[in-house]
Amino acid sequence: MSRDPFEELAEARSRGLPRGLYSVCSSHPLVLEAAVRRAARRGLPLLVEATANQVNQEGGYTGMAPADFSARLAALRDAYRVPEELVVFGGDHLGPFPWRGLPAAEAMARAEALVRAFVAAGARKIHLDASMALGGDTGPVPAPELAAARAARLCAAAEAEARASGRSRAPVYVIGTEVPVPGGARGGEGGPVPTEGRAFAETAALHEATFREAGLGEAWERVIAAVVQPGVEFDSEGLHPYRRDRAAGLAAALRGRPGLFFEGHSTDYQSDEALRELVEDGFAFLKVGPALTFALREALFGLAAIEAELGRGPRRPRLPELLGDAMREDDSHWRGYCRSGDPMELSYSLSDRSRYYWERPAVAAEVERLLAALEGEDLPPGLVSQHLPRLGGAQGALALGRRASPRELVMASVDAELARYEAACFPAQARGGEGEDRTA
Repeated sequence: MSRDPFEELAEARSRGLPRGLYSVCSSHPLVLEAAVRRAARRGLPLLVEATANQVNQEGGYTGMAPADFSARLAALRDAYRVPEELVVFGGDHLGPFPWRGLPAAEAMARAEALVRAFVAAGARKIHLDASMALGGDTGPVPAPELAAARAARLCAAAEAEARASGRSRAPVYVIGTEVPVPGGARGGEGGPVPTEGRAFAETAALHEATFREAGLGEAWERVIAAVVQPGVEFDSEGLHPYRRDRAAGLAAALRGRPGLFFEGHSTDYQSDEALRELVEDGFAFLKVGPALTFALREALFGLAAIEAELGRGPRRPRLPELLGDAMREDDSHWRGYCRSGDPMELSYSLSDRSRYYWERPAVAAEVERLLAALEGEDLPPGLVSQHLPRLGGAQGALALGRRASPRELVMASVDAELARYEAACFPAQARGGEGEDRTA
């Protein structure tokens, strides 16, 4: 059997080497293609995860069931001839959250069906999240014992589906829920407080005891990580960076659980140094999503500006205007994240709430028109450098060529952000070791 990315993590840790896996949390086709293409070129493993809100048996906000999302990944793997084990499909925050307003029994039944659907679709990494209050619960969140029991129930459903599906590799699990609001949130001046080492230890011990009492001892051995709060956060216009001194107690507590790693959510926009320190401090899983679609939006706006300067389209680029119109027509995806109707924040927010609107008909049609209009155009490298800064200046534009496909320019912009996470997660390869670009 081919190498297992999760076993490689454990092996690296046993040798005292920093190693991680970055997780792409996006459903945008160009973001996913850029990520799979990078895995093909570099020969390094990639995690791609979908959330319960995004993808579920009822369609989620993307309209995709887990099997649909998995098929999209499989098509990209085939297109780039990537070995199946190199691109790992995972489910994030799998639990009753989408149905939290229903009575607890019904919400949990749907959550079990959700987990089974992900496993049946080939998801290997499963984040079990039953931290939210359900209909009939008392209090804003369930007691830790109840949350752990519900997580064990979801784990049992996943295990049953894995056996029924005849999976060659059993699922690995992630527990814990101390994360910022998905997609960034408005934080206070001091930023989120890192999880205390004692709290992590208690959560791990409670879940282990609960799983073993439920007859899930073998599954517990495949619990690979706990989600904790390292003290990072971003909101629409700001960032709370990782400070390892504040999280020192948390990192120390991990030594008491040699079988576990940490998982960090909302690591978007962290510096190269912060990402490296997170991996060194035990955060083997780094989630990134809005920063990738921010890079995508930046590139598409840049192409629209290039078209205008070349005189090939309207003097005033239409894409930013159409995207803004779509967001103002439906505020459900940005209300609470951006100031009401502020065009600058709607377009340029670090929370990147615009990522929910690329499939709107008028926006999608304009993107396709723009990409088609610039296909085959002779693009001066200085003009590309001016409007697509992630490509590395004029040198990067020259390397891509004057007639680079506009799709290639967009994916290269996303790839530049992916490269930062890869460098943090695979430091040896970043220095020129195994996994260098096969297409160079």
